[in-house]
Amino acid sequence: MDLRVPNMTLLGKPTIEIKLNTSSQAHGDYVTSYSTMDKIEGTVLITPKNDTRFDDVEIAFIGTSKTFVDKLSSTSSIGGRTEASHQFLKLTQPTDHTILPHPPIAKGGETYKFSFTFVVPRQLLPKSCPHKTTNSAVKDLHLQVPPSLGDAEVSGFGGCLLDDLAPQMAKITYAIRATVLKNRESDGIESVLAQQSRKIRIKPAFEEHPPVTTEDKTDDYVLREEKCIRKGMFKGKLGRLVMESFQPRSLCLPASNPTANITTTLRVNLRFDPAEESSQPPTLGSLNSKFKATTFYASYPVSGLPSKSRSLPNMSQSFHSETLPLSTRCMASVQWTRHSGNKNSPSTSPTLSHATPMTPERRDSILSTSSTNSSSSPSSSTPAPSSAYAGASYYTAHLVVPVTLPHTKHFVPTFHSCLVSRIYALSLHLSLSSSSSTASLTPTLSLRVPVQISAEGSATSLDARRASDMEQEADEALRPRSVAPPPFSFVDSNSYPLSPPLSPSGGGVRHESAPPGYEVFPPTNPFSAAYQAQAQRTDRGFPTAARRRTEGVDVGIRTNFELGTRA
Repeated sequence: MDLRVPNMTLLGKPTIEIKLNTSSQAHGDYVTSYSTMDKIEGTVLITPKNDTRFDDVEIAFIGTSKTFVDKLSSTSSIGGRTEASHQFLKLTQPTDHTILPHPPIAKGGETYKFSFTFVVPRQLLPKSCPHKTTNSAVKDLHLQVPPSLGDAEVSGFGGCLLDDLAPQMAKITYAIRATVLKNRESDGIESVLAQQSRKIRIKPAFEEHPPVTTEDKTDDYVLREEKCIRKGMFKGKLGRLVMESFQPRSLCLPASNPTANITTTLRVNLRFDPAEESSQPPTLGSLNSKFKATTFYASYPVSGLPSKSRSLPNMSQSFHSETLPLSTRCMASVQWTRHSGNKNSPSTSPTLSHATPMTPERRDSILSTSSTNSSSSPSSSTPAPSSAYAGASYYTAHLVVPVTLPHTKHFVPTFHSCLVSRIYALSLHLSLSSSSSTASLTPTLSLRVPVQISAEGSATSLDARRASDMEQEADEALRPRSVAPPPFSFVDSNSYPLSPPLSPSGGGVRHESAPPGYEVFPPTNPFSAAYQAQAQRTDRGFPTAARRRTEGVDVGIRTNFELGTRA
């Protein structure tokens, strides 16, 4: 005979069900997605199995990031795993106490319904990033709402669950959490009686940021490379080939059609500096392109933008990269254009023609801050001369590389948070034609160009953000403004010297909130002896018009300039 003792705790634990109003969601019920300024609406159904006492119900919108870093070391005290968890978002729905039972005893089998409404914020509160950062720009990036990442249950694109290229070591999740609270009779402290969560996916809107600064040579990006090309095994040099590219426009995730092609165009500029005037540029072979997604994660808040060079020696940081092949294109038909070293206008040789006109390129990320590493200008598509250029003629060519994201993966926007970051890069490998006798002697030229992924959000969030922007502009236009001089504490006393404080007999009192160079006097009796003595002293310094303005005024304001003695 099987005798089992029932668990009294489970008998008194109510069941919680969280329902979302997903009728307006275009992604379906398999995974509920929300974007910036979208409303998250639903209900929480609480059904106790028997009569149960509970005093409050908390419904919250939670955002959490969790990471762990494994470091292998020969020393056991140095190696091991470090973990971190960061709750960067918590919005609490006010409880409607009229729905709670009075007295606080819920009847068994009866369902209590609590509605909730949340709005996905455009930005996190400053207290979500309390640690120090290298500059204010990093702080602003950390205060952006990050997208859902690393959770296979909510990772999808275009109507199906897909891999978001995130490692197991980094995860960003959002959920609606309902908690039934009960006050203990012994000490009155709240205790959790039951708790239930429902995951949701957040796909916030991300605008395109300025180009990445690549002045410092790092392992993350390479925007220019040049190699020497030789004529043969035991022959001299043919010249130097330069390959250069700039950061293209971002790949924008659309709002209305998630299955649409997400594309951008990358321009690659080539330059060949021949060793002799008779040397001709080599024939190009193929251009191979790959898309690389890198996820940085840390077990301690990061103060700056992550990079591979900083993550490797740091025991609390690491990264994970995945590469996706995009395309391989033949570039044998690309034509070279000959330029004269003594003239600004290009000249075309009989066997070479002008390159096809291209669309204007985006401003170089290097030129956004400095142009020390390149003499190219934003309006010029000609790379800077190579190290072996002697001022003679040279050749240029331009390649247009279309970049299209594959639909077999789920891509999140480029973002940076306190613990997790995601960046993208495009790897390009250019080889010479196999028919060229020097192809086996010429190394392949490779570039790693930074690429951003932005997001428009959802169609409903676009309208909500436009309405919010218009409301902020109206509030700014109607905000009252003060035309009074600035307070004393905001101005350096060295720039605006103040006159010495007046003696008590004169009735003058220093007022710290007064404008610079001013003194504020309290109300005085105009018939008192002190007032008459002060008027006689200031009568020598005030002009006649100024004396008229101050007659009969109980509170006088005077400047240092007006208080000066006159000859």
